[in-house]
Amino acid sequence: MTLRAALALSLLPVVAFAAGSSDNTPPTKTETTEVCTDGMVWDEVKEECAAPSDARLDDKTLYDAAREFAYAGQLDDSRGALEAMQVKSDGYLTYMGFISRKSGDLDGAEAFYQAALALNPNNLGARSYMGQGYVAAGKSYKARAELTEIRTRGGRGSWAEISLRMAIENGSGFSY
Repeated sequence: MTLRAALALSLLPVVAFAAGSSDNTPPTKTETTEVCTDGMVWDEVKEECAAPSDARLDDKTLYDAAREFAYAGQLDDSRGALEAMQVKSDGYLTYMGFISRKSGDLDGAEAFYQAALALNPNNLGARSYMGQGYVAAGKSYKARAELTEIRTRGGRGSWAEISLRMAIENGSGFSY
């Protein structure tokens, strides 16, 4: 195994977490992905599955469900939970960009990331994932510009910097 491959493998736990999240660990599996089906979200109060549009579910519950769905590779279910949220924060926009990018819609993803950055220019996750989209689109020069922005904004050594730097070096982004 080469040194670069060993380093990449050692960093996977650092970079393998949800887009838009300040948490650097994968989400804990809950009833949302272990019990519920068809994009339903676990309602802690009623102890049952509920449609994302159910008024009993608050934005934090929906955001956490979107994160859990995305980590499980259930992108459509993640999108459904996000679309049910009342407040469309920069985190929401980053997740929507992530889902669009992983679904192959690089232009749509960039629009979501740009909107997230308009709300919060220091959203390093949005910058990293947008940069990974640029790598996928063959625009490494734009990815390098985002890497510089991440570093300039205090993200040197962060998952956002490491994952984008690795994407530029390897020519592809991460699944999560």
